[in-house]
Amino acid sequence: MDAQKTNLNQTTYIFKSKLADIPINNTIPLHTYSFQKLPQISHHPCLITSSGKTYTYGDTHRASRNFAVGLFNLGIRKGDVIMILLPNSPEFVFSFWAASMLGAVSTIANPSYNSAEITKQLKATKSKIVVTRAMHVHKLKQEEENTFIVITVDNPPENCMSFSVVSRTEGTLPEVDINPDDAVTLPFSSGTTGSPKGVVLTHRSLITNMAQLVVGENPNLHMKEDDVVLCVLPLFHIYALYCVMLCSTRVGCRVLLMEKYEMRALLELVEKQRVSVVMAVPLLVAAFSKNPEVEEYDLSSIRMVMSGGAPLAKDINGAFRSRFPQAILRQALGMTESGPVIAMSLGFAKYPMATKLESCGSVVRNAKMKIIDPLTGSSLPYNTSGEICIRGQQIMKGYLNDEKASAEAIDEEGWLHTGDIGYVDNNDEIFIVDRLKELIKFKGFQVESSTIVQRTSKGGSRYEV
Repeated sequence: MDAQKTNLNQTTYIFKSKLADIPINNTIPLHTYSFQKLPQISHHPCLITSSGKTYTYGDTHRASRNFAVGLFNLGIRKGDVIMILLPNSPEFVFSFWAASMLGAVSTIANPSYNSAEITKQLKATKSKIVVTRAMHVHKLKQEEENTFIVITVDNPPENCMSFSVVSRTEGTLPEVDINPDDAVTLPFSSGTTGSPKGVVLTHRSLITNMAQLVVGENPNLHMKEDDVVLCVLPLFHIYALYCVMLCSTRVGCRVLLMEKYEMRALLELVEKQRVSVVMAVPLLVAAFSKNPEVEEYDLSSIRMVMSGGAPLAKDINGAFRSRFPQAILRQALGMTESGPVIAMSLGFAKYPMATKLESCGSVVRNAKMKIIDPLTGSSLPYNTSGEICIRGQQIMKGYLNDEKASAEAIDEEGWLHTGDIGYVDNNDEIFIVDRLKELIKFKGFQVESSTIVQRTSKGGSRYEV
């Protein structure tokens, strides 16, 4: 921690990572940075579907380029927005990288959204293309001020185009001058309020956060080329998009794509594909730890489980350790606006450091964090709870077309105010104790407390949206 005197009466307490800062080349496009190892790993598996179909890194890059050419021929140019309305699938990955290659922007959305929710995001982002499945087309409403082309990854309905046909169009990928501070993706987040807003994440912010975790001599998230990373969390959520897809691509891991969560199918795939890294939410960690079906499978390949989205229950560690003595279970802290990872357990590092399961680890390197009194704004020292603020090149550029909300989230000194209440202990580890606003995490997603209804049964209380 660095303590800086701001005036005679106030000290600013700045918390930094235990890991040393590293040089980060964040002035190039995201796709260039992510695929930097392509010449060496072109024939290495990149994506594996639930059915066992495999795409190498060469296949993935080629398919993304081909779709980018198709999008260009349809008129997509730098700064244009495409909506990806898909579950976990190779086409989701190809669409994301295709947009990046054109200097375009992808906004990601949950396919289970209703028509009103999708329409609101389409209008806010002025999306010109929607990539989806035929079963969701009926929810897409064309309006005079908001028209778009629909591309389906399966048999296209009337007035829609086929993903495979668009990807086969002839032409070459144009040279695009991409500024590192150009937007590359627009996920939507409620932030510290209940109103969803477009979060502008740039090439620079995502590269910075990626490097903060997986690059350097002792990376915070030690992933290896021979790792198989489970992707059962939805890619339309920033957690999976970033921690699974982006970080795995940079390292050269294999990503096992599961379209939806079903426990027995998941266990079969983990055993068959020898999954070694699991990005999870507490619900999945609890299932791994307590579901009796787990005992029927050989899951000895798992070496690392990272939990995020909400705090782990205190009784989970013992149950998990008894079933997975070979694996590390730790937590991380993040939010879409922070680019997204704020802190992570150092137990994942190549040379692990002692860490407490209850903590979110320490702040990522090449960033600064402070804890402030929510009422006075004054900086707080160790072991004193307040609002967590993070600063660094990884945080969002701001909210889409919302200067007021952007100014409320990022102050004049560049600090992102997270709305999380926590403290830093004497070991530089972060603990979350509350939320500044009335928001609840449900299965890893933020929802307003007014949308949660408590149901009671003989088994106790449960919560439903």
